[in-house]
Amino acid sequence: MGKKKLIKYFLREKPSMMLVRLRDKSKPRYPSIIAKEVDCTYAHTVRVLQELEKHGLITFEKKGRRKIIRLTKEGQEIADSLLKLINLLEK
Repeated sequence: MGKKKLIKYFLREKPSMMLVRLRDKSKPRYPSIIAKEVDCTYAHTVRVLQELEKHGLITFEKKGRRKIIRLTKEGQEIADSLLKLINLLEK
C-alpha cells in the first residue's frame, strides 16, 4: 500500500477510532475490546489491526492465549494527531 492509499485508509472512521482508542494505557487492549469500543465485527477489527501492524503503528504482545495491542512511537504520534483533528472537527 503506497502513501496515498495509506492516507485514505487512515481517514476512514474505524481505523482512526481504533488508533485513538489504543491511546488509553490504563488497561490492556485486546482485539475483542477494541471491536466493541468502535462497534465493529471482530473479524474486521483483526484485519484492520493487522494492517496497522504491517505499517509499524502497533505491535502485538502474546500473553497466553491473548494478544495485547500496543501503539508504537509512530502509532502514538498518529493517534495523538487524529485525536486533535477529531476534536477540531467536533467544535
